[in-house]
Amino acid sequence: MDIERLKQILNDAGCSLNDIQRIADMCTDEKTDSAIKMIRKNRCALMDELHESGRKVDCLDFLLRNLEKEMKQAD
Repeated sequence: MDIERLKQILNDAGCSLNDIQRIADMCTDEKTDSAIKMIRKNRCALMDELHESGRKVDCLDFLLRNLEKEMKQAD
């Protein structure tokens, strides 16, 4: 893969500039296994953030349902 394209994709994925450069260097130096491991690490961190955001949304949904239920019962 073209290194500039790789850097753009990593940037779009929210990787830090340091990680982007390290992964690009690994790919240039034919250390693809190491680059893959680092990309997977970044992916895991994003998935953790996604799950945490999902839990927060679930809490707000629970709160909304309860408040709406209380409003209907008060009417």
